[in-house]
Amino acid sequence: MCGCADINDTMKIDRIDHLVLTVKNIEETCTFYTNVLGMEVETFGDNRKALKFGNQKLNLHQKGKEFEPKADHPTPGAIDICFITADAVDEIKTELENKHIQTEGIFERTGATGKIRSVYFRDPDQNLIEVSNYIL
Repeated sequence: MCGCADINDTMKIDRIDHLVLTVKNIEETCTFYTNVLGMEVETFGDNRKALKFGNQKLNLHQKGKEFEPKADHPTPGAIDICFITADAVDEIKTELENKHIQTEGIFERTGATGKIRSVYFRDPDQNLIEVSNYIL
């Protein structure tokens, strides 16, 4: 017996609603994510910014001006995130290179529900961005 709580007594998480990115420059981040990844900027609350895509968003915190509560050590460049696209990864790689964004190659990986092909690159804070397709 593992001593774990009975599975019937445990909450069930459905999906991620949002993540928070701590960044050096909110405007530079918004420009990158809108121009490169096609996300939309949302202004909410007290002039806060978020990057929307699908049914999710990335809330942005400016380093040194974070909103409470926050992570214990919020740091720009500390995230590794994978986005799924319907566009072919080879086309994404070419598009990135045409925008003078250095890619780190195309690789096969394992996503949440199966095998994926991914291209890697970095955002202005040096976060590792992975854009992928599921292999059918």
